[in-house]
Amino acid sequence: MISVVQLGTVDYATGLRLQQHLVELHKQERIGDVLLLLEHAPVITLGRNAKSKNLIATPEFLACRGVELFDCDRGGDVTFHGPGQLVGYPIFDLRTFPAGNSKRNHLGALDYVRGLEEALIRTCADFGIPAKRVAGLTGVWIEANLLSAEQKSSLANFSVKSKKLASDPCEAKIAAIGVHISRGVTSHGFALNVNTDLSYFDLIVPCGIADKRVTSMKRELNREINLLEVAHAVTRNFGTVFQTQILWLQSLDDLLGQNLGVPMRVPENVRRIRHEDDSTWA
Repeated sequence: MISVVQLGTVDYATGLRLQQHLVELHKQERIGDVLLLLEHAPVITLGRNAKSKNLIATPEFLACRGVELFDCDRGGDVTFHGPGQLVGYPIFDLRTFPAGNSKRNHLGALDYVRGLEEALIRTCADFGIPAKRVAGLTGVWIEANLLSAEQKSSLANFSVKSKKLASDPCEAKIAAIGVHISRGVTSHGFALNVNTDLSYFDLIVPCGIADKRVTSMKRELNREINLLEVAHAVTRNFGTVFQTQILWLQSLDDLLGQNLGVPMRVPENVRRIRHEDDSTWA
């Protein structure tokens, strides 16, 4: 069974501490498998394989834009998290999941990542967005034939520079995945662009891939998407893909029956971003 907790907006440092705490509790068998669903205040994170050249903006410019910068131990390069993006942190013990197509007696790292991709592909399909994998790359992508005429025109310059035809297929990334596994227990996870402000991705070379753009559900459907509806779809598809039951919890307290030290109010800077005077966490 996967227990799901939706946290609302969490600053990245708090999210890291929470993951580390839950990972340790899971290793001690004090909790079961957990899926945290949340949004982050604007932050750029650098994975274990991040290259400095893929961070375009200077630290000073990021500070002026209100974007934090963090190194972390997930796989992958550089990415952005921010409001309107559904972030999922599965704290799973892979040894308790069936092996899938691998020769192991439990779920391996590669099959786990493919499972994350499959759950997100199915979620996009639930909203009428045909998504897919791209060979040799991690994450979830859409085809260029969903681009607007203006977007196709902007891609033409790249096509000329790279000696490719402007009509050649060009995928756009709608969800990024980066994980960490310690003694079989996972942390970090995925980020699905729902209503994300995509201009933030101009500050980086997303995932270190210079020749592919980033998109969102909002851009592809040309409308705002209800984040809670997406969260429910993701959760349902996690249950299907990982062949387990789902239990929605109201709070972290319901998970442990104790306070985890996570603040119950949204940080002031996030309330300003959302133009809220006051708010509480879900």
